[in-house]
Amino acid sequence: MATYTKEDIIERAAELAKMIASTEEVDFFKRAEAQINDNQKVREMIASIKSLQKQAVNFQHYGKEKAYNQVQAKIDALQKEIDELPIVEEFKQSQVDVNDLLQMVSSQISNTVTDLIIEATEGDLLSGETGSKVRAGGNSCS
Repeated sequence: MATYTKEDIIERAAELAKMIASTEEVDFFKRAEAQINDNQKVREMIASIKSLQKQAVNFQHYGKEKAYNQVQAKIDALQKEIDELPIVEEFKQSQVDVNDLLQMVSSQISNTVTDLIIEATEGDLLSGETGSKVRAGGNSCS
């Protein structure tokens, strides 16, 4: 088996990142984000939320609990309204899809490295134990 340096691995990771950035999931994410940024209604609602958040901080700082709670309710209502917009729902789903892809890649790398270590040490893949652990009777050091 070939031996690789950290630099080799980082270079390959950059290649993998370019592949991921070229997937349908990432492309959809970029389009959905652009649609949100181009949507006047969403921009106005976000600006309103930011303004209300500043008010809420001031009310909280000065101990005006009733005013704070009223502003917080307005923020929550606006946030709910934004979240229910189809364009925002699609954007959030695209974030989940891209994250799922990244998690699958991460898990595949982790599982493959673990399996290769077990195989290289003549361990037991079914139990997940390395060869040294199998030869020692399966007792762990912890």
